[in-house]
Amino acid sequence: MNNDRTAALTKKNYKPKRSSFKELLQRNRDSGGYLFRKNVGHWFFVFVRGVLLFGLCFLILQPLLNKIALSFMSEADIFDPTVHNIPREFTTDNYTMTALLMTYWMSLRNTFFLTLVIAFLQVAACTFVGYGFARFKFPLKNFWFGCVMVLILVPPQTILSTLYLHFYNFDVFGIITFFRGLFFTPAQEGDVLGPLNLLGSPLPYLMMSATCMGLKNGLYIYMIRQYFRNVPKDIEEAAYVDGCGKFKTFYAIMLPDAKAIIVSCFLFSFVWQWTDSLFSNLFLRSMNVLSSTVGTLDESLTDYFISNYGRNAFPSLGYQQQIVATGMLMFIAPLILLYLVAQKGFVESISQSGIKM
Repeated sequence: MNNDRTAALTKKNYKPKRSSFKELLQRNRDSGGYLFRKNVGHWFFVFVRGVLLFGLCFLILQPLLNKIALSFMSEADIFDPTVHNIPREFTTDNYTMTALLMTYWMSLRNTFFLTLVIAFLQVAACTFVGYGFARFKFPLKNFWFGCVMVLILVPPQTILSTLYLHFYNFDVFGIITFFRGLFFTPAQEGDVLGPLNLLGSPLPYLMMSATCMGLKNGLYIYMIRQYFRNVPKDIEEAAYVDGCGKFKTFYAIMLPDAKAIIVSCFLFSFVWQWTDSLFSNLFLRSMNVLSSTVGTLDESLTDYFISNYGRNAFPSLGYQQQIVATGMLMFIAPLILLYLVAQKGFVESISQSGIKM
């Protein structure tokens, strides 16, 4: 008993003895120089990896840090050659001015609710379509999936004019024109009630998202399809044996297991929709959203100066850059907050979907 206790205490308090420099040299000679080459290669790899990671992080963070420093500077600090990254006169007036020019809180509210609804519609529609491509056979299946690939490859700018004309004169086989002429009377004599003009409203955006024609929808369909293709079919067959239909098998068995890929697609959709300016400028010209207001900050600042200080009053170029930098920070701040809140779930969903895909 005492011997066991002594051995346990000795093992607990044991500290390995460090090899002396002479012993290391002897071991290196005994190994024919292998130990030295191994250690040198290891530390060289660690050094190069550290330099590359530092450089990469610096390239990513340096512009953001510059914008943060610029947003808290006064206009005098911009033209002071002794001020670099730390403001001499710390001020938050730039944020007050930017919030006024962007109508920030109203634009933030509109952007959040619109982005949330569109992301939900996109993920819901793409989940149904991706599951259908993965599990069912139907005529021209390969052709329709080829159309999905074209949707991924073709940039949306190529169909911008077509979308504009389509929603400017929106009609479905002449049905809308027929019913408008049947139930409504023209406001003035000679007017003709024709197709609807949906531009300036969120309806085109919502319709495209619900029909898998929204921003990046082809990519979401492909990701979800690849996920469901790798799920064993035995799970569905067992559900069919237990009396589940196709739809119940989908939402009760397959959908809960696909939470990881759905979360990934939802976060991607939310972020891309938040920063989109192409469709926002096309469909939402009469609606204040952040992606539109931040793109016209310099023009809004010029109009503000002219209306308040006279026709010949113009802001300096440095002050314009300050306001634009502040607007960009206020634009991406909700996305950074979203990432901090959903970081764990987002990383887990990406890793799980990557393993199963």
